[in-house]
Amino acid sequence: MLNIGSHLSISKGFYVIGRDALSIGANTFQFFTRNPRGGSARKIDIEDVNALIKLMTENNFAKILAHAPYTMNLCSAKPETREFALNTLTDDLKRMEYLPNNLYNFHPGSHTGQGVKAAVEQIGTALNTAMFNDMTTTVLLETMAGKGTEVGRTFEELRMIIDRVERNDKIGVCLDTCHVFDAGYDIVNNLDGVLEEFDRVIGLERLKAIHLNDSMNPIGNHKDRHQKIGEGYIGIDAFRKIINNENLRNLPFFLETPNELDGYAKEISALRNLYFE
Repeated sequence: MLNIGSHLSISKGFYVIGRDALSIGANTFQFFTRNPRGGSARKIDIEDVNALIKLMTENNFAKILAHAPYTMNLCSAKPETREFALNTLTDDLKRMEYLPNNLYNFHPGSHTGQGVKAAVEQIGTALNTAMFNDMTTTVLLETMAGKGTEVGRTFEELRMIIDRVERNDKIGVCLDTCHVFDAGYDIVNNLDGVLEEFDRVIGLERLKAIHLNDSMNPIGNHKDRHQKIGEGYIGIDAFRKIINNENLRNLPFFLETPNELDGYAKEISALRNLYFE
């Protein structure tokens, strides 16, 4: 079965987001843990969370993916920004235990002039501070497009962070198709080669989720502009190969395309029709 969903808002509650996922033909979903531009998280409603868990169990949902806010920069040159990010990460990972055994994804951050080496050390230290014994959540580093001073533009940079994480069994990667394409990895003409490189540098066992996004820009532009599936430079044939690849087909796929619910429903239906059962 193709495990696929989209990014959905939890502003109306967790149970509603589960129903929204079902309404568009999804069997998983992604959500922001709080306002993507920062701020405090909504209060946990235990009954609401339990209702979602029941709905997910009854409908055979795959693992869901929580996404950290974009403002969480663990490797900023500003100490106060790093402190805010660490507090957010720590709080998010504690809250994730209300939805046990799922996934938490974040952008590694931007080094803002410090350089990659310093950034990697700061990210690793923050993860070791926030992660805890007996946590059930797997934390995912997202592959990045490489705009500005972003960290995570190469598989090697992600591996540098992974190597610094003490709870190594709880760290993985979310591969974003738009980001890796914009970073210069040719998933259109050489998907197998890209995955072989990922396996050599990081290990395919650490790949836990895929963000399915087309790109508004040609390969290697480092701009991070998501496009609807099949309407960008990656193209529908590449997505057919991605969702059916033997190393990827059983992972959860999450759409972050510029869509509302009806648009996500159309994309999910189209991708299901391309999936080889």
